[in-house]
Amino acid sequence: MARYTGYKRPKNTKKALRELFHYMGYHKWLLLLVAVLVFISTGANVAGTYLLKPVINQFILPGDIRGLIYALIGMGLMYLCGALSTFGYNRLMVKTSQKVVADIRRDLFAHVQKLPLKYFDAHTHGELMSRFTNDVDTVQEALNNSFTMVIQSALTLTGTVVMLLVLNVNMSLIVIVFLCIMFFFIKWNGRRSKEYYDRQQAFLAEINGFVEEMAAGQKVEKVFNHEEEDLKVFREKNEALRRASTKALGYSGMMVPSIVSLSYANYAVSACAGGLLAIAGMMDLGSLAAYLVYVRQSAMPLNQFTQQVNFILSALAGAERIFEMMHEEPEIDEGKVRLVRTEKTGENGRIGYAYAWQDERGKTTPLKGDVRFENVTFGYVPDQKVLDGISLYAKPGQKIAFVGSTGAGKTTIINLINRFYEIQGGRILYDGIDIRDIRKEDLRRSLAMVIQDTHLFTGTITDNIRYGNLSATEEEVAEAARLANADSFIRRLPDGYRTMLYSDGSNLSQGQRQLLAIARAAVAHPPVLILDEATSSVDTRTERLIEKGMDAIMEGRTVFVIAHRLSTVRNSKAIMVLEHGTIIERGDHEELLEQKGRYYQLYTGMYELE
Repeated sequence: MARYTGYKRPKNTKKALRELFHYMGYHKWLLLLVAVLVFISTGANVAGTYLLKPVINQFILPGDIRGLIYALIGMGLMYLCGALSTFGYNRLMVKTSQKVVADIRRDLFAHVQKLPLKYFDAHTHGELMSRFTNDVDTVQEALNNSFTMVIQSALTLTGTVVMLLVLNVNMSLIVIVFLCIMFFFIKWNGRRSKEYYDRQQAFLAEINGFVEEMAAGQKVEKVFNHEEEDLKVFREKNEALRRASTKALGYSGMMVPSIVSLSYANYAVSACAGGLLAIAGMMDLGSLAAYLVYVRQSAMPLNQFTQQVNFILSALAGAERIFEMMHEEPEIDEGKVRLVRTEKTGENGRIGYAYAWQDERGKTTPLKGDVRFENVTFGYVPDQKVLDGISLYAKPGQKIAFVGSTGAGKTTIINLINRFYEIQGGRILYDGIDIRDIRKEDLRRSLAMVIQDTHLFTGTITDNIRYGNLSATEEEVAEAARLANADSFIRRLPDGYRTMLYSDGSNLSQGQRQLLAIARAAVAHPPVLILDEATSSVDTRTERLIEKGMDAIMEGRTVFVIAHRLSTVRNSKAIMVLEHGTIIERGDHEELLEQKGRYYQLYTGMYELE
């Protein structure tokens, strides 16, 4: 019996099947061979039982030993052929299912890479991960076992009923009645067990979430002496899970014994009726023997067929969720302008490299880092504006800072420069080119970003810094670390730059992780640098050291800075004070202090950022 997965049935079974068959169609010849082997295996099993009739009537009862030996050899070869076919299609199905699932996983991951950020904003990480784990695994298990078993069970059940009718039509009515009883019992039992399995899954999810929450919040729990109350809540949840699990396992455990009992009753009634017919001369002994073996075989394929169909429907629900994700609209990218590398001659006469924008006609525009917003309007939700008519400019090499309350639109401006979201009005120019005309891949390659929520990948420290520039040498990685003031702490680690990082760099402090993120940006040598609270996780002393290194990184580059610490933006060329999606003040540090407006209030402590 297939294990229960707790999934709901697919909303559109035909569509899910059609899309799954599309992937299976890539391996149609292997699947055709599987179908042939399943047919041979089933045919050998059904035909082998029927051969009992001639063996008993023509060889055993007349005492033809020689003929019996030949008949048994023939039956043995037939069953051997069936066994080899079973082995063959099982091995082929495993190979095919792995290929199909690998194709699905590959296409799913490739599509996820193209989805816009707003999709990830609307879905939890756990929800997305379940597509790659639970849903894909369920499809894989269905392909491995259930599809072939459903076909074999359907063929076996059909062949068995047909052979029963061939052997004796009147007695077959007994078997058909019992098969109908078994079918309705399986459906009733399946509905009841599914109901309680659904409850079990829900209660289990609650317990998992509660335990995870308590494990993460142990300090808070102990500080406020909340152990007894949490234990009480856990006991209630655990008891609810126990009751649901008992019912679920009780109903599912009832299935096999009940079907076996019904099959025994079917066999007993059929044996009695067949014996009376044989005594009366209305049925020969060979037909009775073959008939009773078919009766014993009839219950198993029905049980398997019903259970495997339920499991396939559950797997199709998982496939449906996978394909729904694949059908999500990818990022719109109509850009044609590309980023190309050009040669330049330095002051010492040495040939170096620079970058330029190249349009479809081959015309190039030097990449300088001139960024301008012209009356930009944007909202994450169409009816709620976050930015309302924003206009600003940053000339090449300038440092522009944004300050303001939480929700004023600072980070939104940064996200729009990267074109993580599409604006509703106005335009953003990059070196005089509308960023919608630049390919997103090339646009983002010209930018480097350090955000407050640092993310490090599993790998060495060198790998994580090199993430900003995959072609960077170890010397360039070390130089970037020195600029970010990360080199000293890295060299104090046991393995230095070869130190492995796990779990988002959990073996480092938050400040150290932030320093590595800054080094990652430095190694990219971008013309435009974006710092979103880049020094928020370091102390004041380290912040000053970083700023010295950042000055070297910023030299000749356009820099956008978001900071709550106003000390970090004092040397900016221009400071923009935002409030409710509009720029209410702009100027350098001294000019804004002279205005004695919002920036003056923030700097002197008369007004606090919320």
